[in-house]
Amino acid sequence: MHLYSLTLQRATAITGAICGNFSAPRVQELVVARGKLLELLRPDDSGKLQSVHVQEVFGIIRSMQPFRLLGGNRDYIVVGSDSGKITVLEYKAESRCFVRIHSETFGKSGCRRIVPGQFLAADPRGRAVMIGAMEKQKLVYTLNRDSAANLTISSPLEAHKGHTLTFDLIGVDVGFDNPIFAALEVDYDDLAPAQVAEGGEEGTGEPTYTKQLTYYEYDLGLNNVTRMWSDTVDPTANMIVAVPGGDDGPGGVLVCSESFVTYRAPNQPERRCLLPRRKDMPSEHGLLVVSHAVHRQKDLFFVLLHTELGDIYKVTVVYAGTLVSEIIVRYFDSIPPSVALVILKTGFLFSASEAGNHNLYQFQGVGDDADSPTATSKQLEGAEADQNVDGVEAVLIEPRALRNLLLVDELDNLGPLTELKAADVAREGSTQLCALSGRGPRSTVRVLRHGLAVAEMAVSELPGTPTAVWTVRTSAAAQFDSLIVVSFVNATLVLSIGETVEEVTDSGLLASSPTLAVQLLDGDALCQVHPSGYRFIRGGHAVSEWRPPNSRPVTRATANSRQVVVALSGGELVYFELNALNALVETDKKDLGQEISCVELAAVPAGRQRARFVAVGSYAPF
Repeated sequence: MHLYSLTLQRATAITGAICGNFSAPRVQELVVARGKLLELLRPDDSGKLQSVHVQEVFGIIRSMQPFRLLGGNRDYIVVGSDSGKITVLEYKAESRCFVRIHSETFGKSGCRRIVPGQFLAADPRGRAVMIGAMEKQKLVYTLNRDSAANLTISSPLEAHKGHTLTFDLIGVDVGFDNPIFAALEVDYDDLAPAQVAEGGEEGTGEPTYTKQLTYYEYDLGLNNVTRMWSDTVDPTANMIVAVPGGDDGPGGVLVCSESFVTYRAPNQPERRCLLPRRKDMPSEHGLLVVSHAVHRQKDLFFVLLHTELGDIYKVTVVYAGTLVSEIIVRYFDSIPPSVALVILKTGFLFSASEAGNHNLYQFQGVGDDADSPTATSKQLEGAEADQNVDGVEAVLIEPRALRNLLLVDELDNLGPLTELKAADVAREGSTQLCALSGRGPRSTVRVLRHGLAVAEMAVSELPGTPTAVWTVRTSAAAQFDSLIVVSFVNATLVLSIGETVEEVTDSGLLASSPTLAVQLLDGDALCQVHPSGYRFIRGGHAVSEWRPPNSRPVTRATANSRQVVVALSGGELVYFELNALNALVETDKKDLGQEISCVELAAVPAGRQRARFVAVGSYAPF
């Protein structure tokens, strides 16, 4: 027996986000990880995020990266999870689901310290991926095509190093040279007690350590992985960002540490810049970068760094050939702190918030304003990495209203939940869940009710108070309803459903009378029942009508795909049915002798020509 545990309410917090062309070429989409869920999101023409597909993975998603083979036009998704496997997924638009292409086992299941899965890095040119653990183990896989153009994955190559903790892992852009992966590491084998600071007390027991930026080279010819370069970086470094290389830039990485961003690359001088900081931030407090995004296009690229306070900085690298001469950090905008920042080529910025709703922004500018606070690496030229820079004043900023970004959509996020109570606070006779969520000024109180959420797609003003409404298809082959029929006391309004909801006048339906029933019949014919009879419309143009005898009004009506029943004033039922030529003909009638209050036909059973029974209600016993 195999039991699956599915929650009634899907997770709303996002732990990771990537972008790419997953369902089709040139379609920019987002894939977000929500704990054990993978969700494909797509911005529509108006900038609203639409959920295309949500899929359970029955595990914990620890890391993921988009991956595109050389010469391909669609992206795969490489996932690191708690399953002890590296998994390659492809989104199939035909079946609307993520399909597992490869799943290679390398270790035990569970979120373990020495089992890879916490870190995942992909070669920007689509040749290899590296998956790493928090400690010791790193594996490199080659992805390629076979003769049938199917994705293949190689056996893993080990790049292990004992007594080593990993803080971050990325793929370095080196063009078409051997793939290189960069890691932030600490070798804890030789940790020593801290040197006693001048005037300090002995015996603090605080360890000192050296943090290293290490390059791992995957030699495609020899089929092995080696540590090609390593250098010391700031001990507070927590994140590395790959700088575009090859024909697009100088390559190398940006190392983000407490209050600094530093450009590092082999055989290149270090370029270090002090991050601008808020005026009201204490000088002794450091500033950490929590997420980043890189935008690249022909002859242009820039990096956005998002700090723990919510400020976004635009980093521009000034270079000639492969030599970097300066890095410039300019204040961009301020948004809530995020766990992931993604730039789409369609001009949108997605921010997966740490607390509160996730946001989608549209770019209104690229942050090149002359009055934006700007810092440069030239302020620290000549200073060594360990040199005291207290004499260098940081550029001060004040958060402002959005200038370069425009908020266009939000995704609900209940995380983090700080309190939850069950009570009937709305006095509805049923229990609601009252949740405290968010953090700081973005904290909210939310009331959760049982039911399904409804997304508002369009709003249309009505000329009066409607008495009934139907949605109907115009063809049996249509996937969705295409008409909304709204009945009023003395008229009928017909609306078309498309990108917008608009009134139509050529549907063939009678607009000068109220509608009692409307139904699509076999043969793609519409039947509209009104107080003066019915209209039978075929092809939107051929119209035939039936009028009741002695001008008796029709009071009630019901229909299915092959049958129509109308109730006349005085209690008479008239029954119609489609014949072999799909023409609607009167088949029978019955006088019940009293007014009919309601009437209903069942749907025609599969493989049958008609439903056998009709239910009739009256104001008094028959």
